[in-house]
Amino acid sequence: MKLGRLRAPDGLDRLELVEEDPPQPGPGDVLVRIRACSLNMRDDFAVRGKTPLADSRVPLSDGAGEVVAVGDDVDAFRPGDSVVSTFYPWWLDGVMTPATKAPAGYTHAEAATLTCTGVTAWRGLVASRYV
Repeated sequence: MKLGRLRAPDGLDRLELVEEDPPQPGPGDVLVRIRACSLNMRDDFAVRGKTPLADSRVPLSDGAGEVVAVGDDVDAFRPGDSVVSTFYPWWLDGVMTPATKAPAGYTHAEAATLTCTGVTAWRGLVASRYV
């Protein structure tokens, strides 16, 4: 599989396109083939070092694709399910999950706009009225 890995210290010149074997999902893991992504300001900040990431991270907040494999103890997802990434910048409580099912009828490109970018837009249009 091809992916972009960011090498520390961060910077555009430290973003490398690499070829790797897909990982095998461990217990509780879900392996997703990303089919579409939506780049946003958070990703730009990460690549430019304004939001530091651990070495070798893939700087991608919003992605959509299909489940390829699941690890032991995973019963919420099955291979072939259409999913989107999740985004938890300051999670306060409870169990976090790395993916959630995409809305029925959405293409991967449409679903990839929902997580960070879509919630940011919604918050600007709707939630700001109540602040």
